[in-house]
Amino acid sequence: MDHKRAFLAITVSLLFLVLWSWMFSPPQQPTPQPDSSTAESRPETRPLPEIQPIDPALAPQPIAPRDQTEGEPEAGPDVQPETPLDLGFIGSATPRGQRITVRSPLFEAVFNSEGGVLEHFKLLQYRQTIESNAPFVDLVDSPDPRKRPLGLLWNDQPTWMQGEWTVEGHNLDLTRGERGSLSFTGRFGQLELVRTFSFTGDNYLIEEHLQVRNHSPNQIGATLGFTMASEPLSAIQDRYTPTQVMYYDIGGLEKERKDKNLLPGIRSDTAVRWGAVQSNYFLAAVIPGFSDPVFKARLEDGMHRLVMETRNFFLDSQLEMQFRSTYYFGPREREALSVAPGNLLEALHYGWFDLIASPLIQVLNFFHGYVHNYGLAIILLTLVIKLIFFPLSQKSYKSMQQMKKLQPMMLKLREKHKDDRQKMNEEMMQLYKTYKVNPLGGCLPIAVQIPVFIALYQALMGAIELRHAPFITHVPFTDIIWLADLSARDPYYVTPIIMGATMFLQQKLTPAPGDPMQAKIMLFLPIIFTFLFLTFPSGLVLYWLVNNVLSIAQQWWVMREPAKS
Repeated sequence: MDHKRAFLAITVSLLFLVLWSWMFSPPQQPTPQPDSSTAESRPETRPLPEIQPIDPALAPQPIAPRDQTEGEPEAGPDVQPETPLDLGFIGSATPRGQRITVRSPLFEAVFNSEGGVLEHFKLLQYRQTIESNAPFVDLVDSPDPRKRPLGLLWNDQPTWMQGEWTVEGHNLDLTRGERGSLSFTGRFGQLELVRTFSFTGDNYLIEEHLQVRNHSPNQIGATLGFTMASEPLSAIQDRYTPTQVMYYDIGGLEKERKDKNLLPGIRSDTAVRWGAVQSNYFLAAVIPGFSDPVFKARLEDGMHRLVMETRNFFLDSQLEMQFRSTYYFGPREREALSVAPGNLLEALHYGWFDLIASPLIQVLNFFHGYVHNYGLAIILLTLVIKLIFFPLSQKSYKSMQQMKKLQPMMLKLREKHKDDRQKMNEEMMQLYKTYKVNPLGGCLPIAVQIPVFIALYQALMGAIELRHAPFITHVPFTDIIWLADLSARDPYYVTPIIMGATMFLQQKLTPAPGDPMQAKIMLFLPIIFTFLFLTFPSGLVLYWLVNNVLSIAQQWWVMREPAKS
């Protein structure tokens, strides 16, 4: 009976793991509740756009038309203006403009002078593979100039594909603590847009100060959209951690990963703080610095595009309106996100078991600070978890031992009441009561470890600290790479096979079920688990393997205790 329940517990656990490995996460992630107050109830601290008269010295000067705009009327204060409200859409995919590079110890950003859009954003601390000469991760690599991030929309029209743009500034090479800026000025008849981007060598933030100047004699009205765009940041075949759109609004953190929902588009206009495209390790976000923004996102030709849009505003003649926004391109890493405005740190969420996963990451980082190896840190973490569950495991193993002693009596009861199942169950329950045995005692350690197991999986798959983190970089005395990335599977399946062997040994230490059929099925469980773990991150397999070894030691110790147990 004891093994029957153990078998049921393991089967339920296995079923849970299989289902979870296929589904991984629900369509809608639960909303984190770190703060009881919602975004709506918190005071709005973002300022309204500033409005001030235009400095007469900034009046636009006539600019000779270029080839692309040949034939268009010249723009200037003395020229009858065309309406600046309808920019039209040229729709040309022909690249134009000059490239300006901003380099810091953390990133290398390549801007296009036409509109100040991004062509590349390389993270200089992260490579695509574990090879030392592998290319850096590039969060912006779209060949289509119409779908680049940091674009500015005027009444939904892309400003970077038209108008006359000039740039003030040059290539920047920033060191730690150093700041720099670039200014891009676009003129559209009597409308002038001045985008000033500021950078620092200390973080992944790009701050924008936008000035909208109305040089026309008439009032203008429009909406402005600050865009973000990204190709899939995850591998196409990665169904566990796909690229997804997320935003933070009155309902908390919302995520959307399904194409069928992103293709028609999603929208939120209730106290939105930021919107982002993210994979399990990297994030590209836009954080509006103006009040009451509208969030829109859509999947277009494989590109995840989103916009933070202002409400419709009006600007009188000869006035200037100012807007601010912030962009983040970088890792999903606590320290980097914590300096971003808009509570962007909320993006660091590990799903269902975030409450467990986040502390696990912090404990891992604590141990890593001493041993400087995440494999050793996982082993130490396993020891800590084992110590926490030690009393429960101890009680469970003792319960299993007691159940073992009851097996002869249980077999007799089964034989005696084999034709009366109800009577047999009554006698069994009385037996448990007499000897004060909890038949479910053996299931508890497994049940309580399942959330820890899932949380650790999410931590390993989502923690940027563990990306490409090595344990044993080479097979001893060889140059064969092995366990050089704890977030990837064991390339030679050594650890899953050893893990399966430890499960088999653990079964051998456990009393055999009375039912021969159950005993045969139990023998298959290590094989099933081994197969299941073949594709799991090697860090997770390491955790389960060490946990098995410690459990075997504890079980062996309990079995050899005096008869008092």
